[in-house]
Amino acid sequence: MMTLPVLFDPIGHPDSPMRILSGIQPSGRLHIGNYFGMMEPSIRLQDEGDAFYFIADYHALTSTHDPKALRGNVRDLAIDFLACGLDPDKATFWRQSDVVEVTELAWILSCVTPMGLLERCVSYKDKIAQGISPSHGLFAYPVLQAADIVIFDANVVPVGRDQKQHLEVTRDIAQKFNDRYGEGLLVIPEPRIREETAVVPGLDGRKMSKSYDNAIDLFEETEKKLRSKIMKIVTDSTPVEAPKDPTDNYIVQLYRLFATPDEVGEMEASFRAGGQGYGHYKQQLFERIRDYFAPMRERREALVKDPGYVDDVLSSGATRARAEARKVIDRVRAAVGM
Repeated sequence: MMTLPVLFDPIGHPDSPMRILSGIQPSGRLHIGNYFGMMEPSIRLQDEGDAFYFIADYHALTSTHDPKALRGNVRDLAIDFLACGLDPDKATFWRQSDVVEVTELAWILSCVTPMGLLERCVSYKDKIAQGISPSHGLFAYPVLQAADIVIFDANVVPVGRDQKQHLEVTRDIAQKFNDRYGEGLLVIPEPRIREETAVVPGLDGRKMSKSYDNAIDLFEETEKKLRSKIMKIVTDSTPVEAPKDPTDNYIVQLYRLFATPDEVGEMEASFRAGGQGYGHYKQQLFERIRDYFAPMRERREALVKDPGYVDDVLSSGATRARAEARKVIDRVRAAVGM
C-alpha cells in the first residue's frame, strides 16, 4: 500500500479526519475482482476516516439501458456491499442520482477540462473496442467521476490499478479549476492502491471482468456452480507427478487473496514438489472461497428479507451526502460568479 502524505481538510485544519470516497457502478452481478479491487479496501478504510461510498447509477447509463435492470442492479449492489461489511454507522452510503448537485458540478468542471485530457483516457477507447456505443456520456465519463470525488472534499480514493489514470485526470481537473478560480477551492485527492490485489485474474488469466466471461461471482447461486467455475481456471498440461511452477499460476494468484502468507507458501512448495494435479489445488481454492464468503452470504440472505432497512440506509446516506455536497457546490458557484 502506498504511503500517503499528511492530509488536511479543505480549509487547512490538519486535525480534521481523512475524507475517503469511492464508488462502484451497478452493472450486474458483482465478482471477486470487484470485491478485492474496491469493496474490501473500502470496508477496511471505513475505520480510518470519514468514509463516503456511493452506487454510481449515473455512470451506469452509459452501458445499461433497461430501467428495470438498472433499478435491480442498484438494489443488488447495495445488498452485496452491506453483506460484505459496509457499516452505515461508520460510512455514508447512497445512490449517486440522489445527489443531483454532482451533475451541476460536472458541467462546471467540463468548462475547465481540456479536450486533449479526455482524448488521452484509455478507458473510452477500451469500452468502444468492447462494443459499447460511443456517446458524449462515455467520453465525458472522467469529468463526472471528477465531480463525484471533489464534491465531497475527498482526500483519499481507493482505486484499482486500472482506475489510476481516472484519478490522475480528476487531480488534473481539480487543479485546473483551482488555477483559474482560486487555490484550495477544490481538494486534490490522493489514490490509495493495494498493489497485491490491484488486478484480480479471471479464469483465463486476464483481468477478471464480466465482459471477458471469466469472472467468479461474489455470490454464486450454488456451491456446485462455484466449484464448476473454479475448475475451469486455465492451466498447462504438466503431468500430475511432475513439479509445477507456481510463479504465474492463476490458481496461486487467486489463492493468495484468501490465504495467509504461510498457506500460500505451502501451496507453492507443493507445486514445486510435484505429485498433485491442478484439480487438487483448484479444490483447495474452491473450499477457501466458499468458506471466506459464507458469513457474508448469510448476511445477504437476511438483508434480502428486510428491504426496508436497505432503503433506509440509502435514504439517510443521501441526506448526509447532499448536505456535504451543498457546501462544495455553494463554494464553487460563488467562485465562478453564480
